[in-house]
Amino acid sequence: MNVNNGEIKLIALDMDGTLLNNIHQISPANRLAIKVAQENGVKVVLSTGRSYQTCHDYADSLGLNSYLVTVNGSEIWDEQRKLIKRLVVKTELIEWMWQLSQQYQTTFWAINTERTWHNEMPKDLYSFEWMKFGFIINDQVIREKIFHELQSNGELEVSNSAPNNIEVNDKGVNKAKGLEMVCDRLGITMNQVMAVGDSLNDLAMIKEAGIGVAMGNAQEAVKQHADWVTADNEEDGVAKAIRKWVLK
Repeated sequence: MNVNNGEIKLIALDMDGTLLNNIHQISPANRLAIKVAQENGVKVVLSTGRSYQTCHDYADSLGLNSYLVTVNGSEIWDEQRKLIKRLVVKTELIEWMWQLSQQYQTTFWAINTERTWHNEMPKDLYSFEWMKFGFIINDQVIREKIFHELQSNGELEVSNSAPNNIEVNDKGVNKAKGLEMVCDRLGITMNQVMAVGDSLNDLAMIKEAGIGVAMGNAQEAVKQHADWVTADNEEDGVAKAIRKWVLK
């Protein structure tokens, strides 16, 4: 493990299970730490599985004037909230995953460029551009079966954002790749990034960052690859990580 002793110039934060508590709110301690980091010239980037539509209000409420990495890296938005990159999943693959969810009777959600769909899909899938499909599967046997089927496809990036779900993006799409593009545009390196997350869709950025931080509530695989484990998302884990590694 290579803990960066240099200067952190960018903080990349996952949202659900990380920045947000269990009722999807940002704690006062997390808000304050982010504010102080920004006042010290550190960029704070939300790097999330959520769509732009379901995360930009949080960014605005934090006064973030930086990039957004959304839908697990499928989209990158600049400081003016202009879209600068979008990577989509072939619609026939979305259709196949939707059929899988019906075959195994799972609940699901899917994100296209317009909105997020929950347990229903539009009449004409092919009139939209899709970026992600997600399954919620409480039965571990079925979950592992579907996970394996998705991975065997070869054209998909398979991860999760909670132990009971599966998230699927286009092959090669992940939060680390999204952050690399942001770093290039800012003239910094991934070694100057602290990334904080809790799930498999955070693993790539936690491994690539100069400091990779797992939440106290993170999945075991994420903790194993992190440089440091902070408190959980109900105990201001993000604020503690920022204070330890950025505002030290």
